[in-house]
Amino acid sequence: MALKVLLFGDIGIDDIVALIYGALHEEIEIVGVVADYGNIPRKNAMASVQYLHDLFNQSDHIPIFEGAELPMTGENPTYYPEIHGEYGMGPIIPEQEYSGKGDNFLEIVKLIEAHGQDLTIISIGRLTSLATMFIHYRTLMNSVKAYYVMGGAFWVPGNVTPVSEANFHADPVAAKVVLTHASNLTIIPLNVTERAIVSQEMVDYIASIGKAKILKPLLDYYFAFYKKRNPAAPGSPVHDALTIMAPLHPEMLSYRSLPVYVVQSKDGIERGHSIADIRPYVKIGEKEKKHRIAFELNYSLFFSKFMSTMTGERF
Repeated sequence: MALKVLLFGDIGIDDIVALIYGALHEEIEIVGVVADYGNIPRKNAMASVQYLHDLFNQSDHIPIFEGAELPMTGENPTYYPEIHGEYGMGPIIPEQEYSGKGDNFLEIVKLIEAHGQDLTIISIGRLTSLATMFIHYRTLMNSVKAYYVMGGAFWVPGNVTPVSEANFHADPVAAKVVLTHASNLTIIPLNVTERAIVSQEMVDYIASIGKAKILKPLLDYYFAFYKKRNPAAPGSPVHDALTIMAPLHPEMLSYRSLPVYVVQSKDGIERGHSIADIRPYVKIGEKEKKHRIAFELNYSLFFSKFMSTMTGERF
């Protein structure tokens, strides 16, 4: 039985790579996409997901929901076109702008009711929309089979501040809501996603096969940013692709279950800092939960699974 996925994304390049992976993998059935603000404005995110669905002939059967435009902090979002491009697809601009015909956000309720315990929710962007669902429909949300969230950085450098990862930093309030109320939650943090590197050689080989279509211009653009920031960069980290791969390949990552806290400061480098409590003598209170956190990546297995899906060949 295919893994049924409702995906929440802020639609940058690595979100698009994850969506391509999901479109090509025979054991993944994406049943809906929630397009949020984040790397780009929501309007552009909706246009890009529509473009991708048309490219992979998915427009007729995968709903695209209008997600959040603003974080729960009430601030105006910061966008990152220098990393992801204007539409989150590097140099690619959709021929058609968003039509305004996306599915109503609250229709997500019907989708969750339809799939229930067969559904896995994967969040690869800001957590605002997912938190909104917990605020309105907590009982329904805990009927979902499992949650996988790309976010956080535990004892490793952040990618927005020295200690904070972008998804938690952009809306720490939403991150706290999800971590407080979600059950069966797995966190895929920078500890492992920064190691999920796709080299230029991998990109060129995938492009030569042609199955993954626009992957090369996406990752060429992405790699140019990382190369400018660090000339020694070996390739592009595909944070979100690793997150959508994780439910299918539990042996690819090693985990620990720990209580997690997200710093709620309005300003400062500590905002959005994810903290895991590793004290063995601390008793967990009734209001606290342990969440499964990925700390180690089997890169050889990642390479094999990523290349096999993107090319259709066996690696």
